[in-house]
Formats: sequence, structure tokens, C-alpha cells
Amino acid sequence: MSQATLRVVARLVAFPDKVEELKSLLLSIIEPTRREAGCIKYELLQNQAEPTDFTFVEEWESAALLELHLASNHIQAAVLKLESLAVAPPDIRRYQLLA
Repeated sequence: MSQATLRVVARLVAFPDKVEELKSLLLSIIEPTRREAGCIKYELLQNQAEPTDFTFVEEWESAALLELHLASNHIQAAVLKLESLAVAPPDIRRYQLLA
């Protein structure tokens, strides 16, 4: 079944003076997301060498359920705050597991 799931890597880079604010915002969306239908894995990583660099590693049951996540209230509210915290919009990449 894991080969049929959708894997997502979403990267955000904070302004140097906004690292803690962005970190707090990103941490706040983890639990509501983990409770969403179709969410298999939702992990937040912070780069040890570059603390401004955050990455979500995600696994979803389907692309349709990922789209529902992206349209959810907590994600839409977070997106509105990103412009003042992150240097660019999130870099969201979708993958399929090959092996």
C-alpha cells in the first residue's frame, strides 16, 4: 500500500530575524494536520547547519486528500502569515515511492 501513497517534501526558509516566529507557526499546524483524513505522516525538520531552513516530510493516502489539507482552515490561516515570516512561498514537491 505504501507505494500508492503520495509523498510530499515542503521547504520553507525564514527571514533570519523571524526563525522563532516561523517555527512556532509551523509547529502549530502539526497536530491539526495529523488528525486530518488521509494523513499518514507529517514531520517538521529544522536544518542544524541553517536554522532558517524548515522542511516538512509528509505522506498522504491520495492527492485528493492532500488537496483537502492544503485548503483546510489551519493551513490557509498559516499561509496568510507566511509572507512576513518566510523569504519565499513554500517549495512543495510531490513524489511517488519507487522502491
